[in-house]
Amino acid sequence: MATRRNTDAPTAPIDRSVAGLAARQVAQGAVADLIGKTRGFALEDALAQAGRAAGLDAADAGLARAIATATFRRLGFLRRVLAARMSQGLPEDQPRLVALLATGAVQILDLNVPDHAAVDLGVRLAKADPQLQHLSGLVNAVLRRIVRERAEIVAHPADPLADNTPDWLARRWRAAYGEDTARAIAAAHLQGAALDLTVRGSVTEWAERLGGVALPTGSVRLHEIRANVADLPGYGEGQWWVQDAAAALPARLLRAQPGERVADLCAAPGGKTAQLAAAGASVLAVDRSSPRLGRLSQNFARLGLEAEVQVGDALALPDEAAFDAVLLDAPCSATGTLRRHPDVAWTKTESDIGRLIGLQKRLFDKAATLVRPGGRLVYCTCSLEPEEGEAQVATFLARNPGFERVPVRPEELGGLTECIDASGDLRTLPSHLASPLGGEAPAASGGLDGFFATRLRRKD
Repeated sequence: MATRRNTDAPTAPIDRSVAGLAARQVAQGAVADLIGKTRGFALEDALAQAGRAAGLDAADAGLARAIATATFRRLGFLRRVLAARMSQGLPEDQPRLVALLATGAVQILDLNVPDHAAVDLGVRLAKADPQLQHLSGLVNAVLRRIVRERAEIVAHPADPLADNTPDWLARRWRAAYGEDTARAIAAAHLQGAALDLTVRGSVTEWAERLGGVALPTGSVRLHEIRANVADLPGYGEGQWWVQDAAAALPARLLRAQPGERVADLCAAPGGKTAQLAAAGASVLAVDRSSPRLGRLSQNFARLGLEAEVQVGDALALPDEAAFDAVLLDAPCSATGTLRRHPDVAWTKTESDIGRLIGLQKRLFDKAATLVRPGGRLVYCTCSLEPEEGEAQVATFLARNPGFERVPVRPEELGGLTECIDASGDLRTLPSHLASPLGGEAPAASGGLDGFFATRLRRKD
């Protein structure tokens, strides 16, 4: 997606000899761009672009990512803490200042960063930014006050739903799931996400070899999140790939068989495509993004898998009705992924959902035309919003009487009946599977991405 130039970007060079300063500049700039609506893409992409431009090495890129992600995870709370310590409140019309203060505050409150480094480097960044030079004293005073008052701040923790969830999302989740579940979802987002793997071969054996646990859904969850997964056993041999345990379920529900012809629509980044190909299916992977499909092809080379890759709009495919099974992971608001992508909560709006619903409807109907009589269709989204899931399948079945639902069975999910709704569709929540590793598990060991999936069959 095209971006417009950020006219507030710093033009003065920073001292590259100061350890960690470039990483903090990248983190602050990415946060400022997203909260100021300067860029039209995700935090991960903003960080990658800025990191390459700044020439960050792997360690500094990791530090920038940790700071920026932690900032978005607690952005509401950080804004409240900062506003309470500024005589005129937090100037929301100055995203570069808000981002500088928020990234500094999160280092002091949540990350393993020495206080003096968080304060000193924050002030250095202000002095290097022509738009913030005159505010370097303010930055110094506010961050030092947070250091002094840290015990008081920590003693009054944030309410995950009220403080760290935008009002429009909190309202929607209360309406869809009730107060208690909405609070559980918000609390799960603060815990972050575990590192889940889809493995080829025995799940229990790979869990033991990698020092993780075999989840009832069929994924392996690691006890510790590793900085470089490529160093783990089996990576180079293509024996597994990173994929959230919930994201792995829709492809499993499709139950692809060896030799079947399967279409994976909106396929990138390719985790589900890999599942289908590993099952022995002949897979057509379609996506509009050439770079993302390029990464899919690179991953397939490592995994030793094959698929036909096609760059283009799924809506432009011919209506052949020739596939044994079709998987549609439709573009959506992605509100189910906040455990790993907390920026989504603060960069998406309720109006985005309305715009996406029409596209999902068209793709759903298109996918139906590709399914042969007796074939299967799985529609899924990584969204918590009913309009993008439950409502879509209800209206689809009303429009398409030639399809029928094939309910999900508890044994397909390792007995997780709480992940099956009253209609027999899959609905995972971030608060599901909260403690799979037992009492000694780290904080980020539980939860699932929020996913909806329905499995349908085209009648003969």
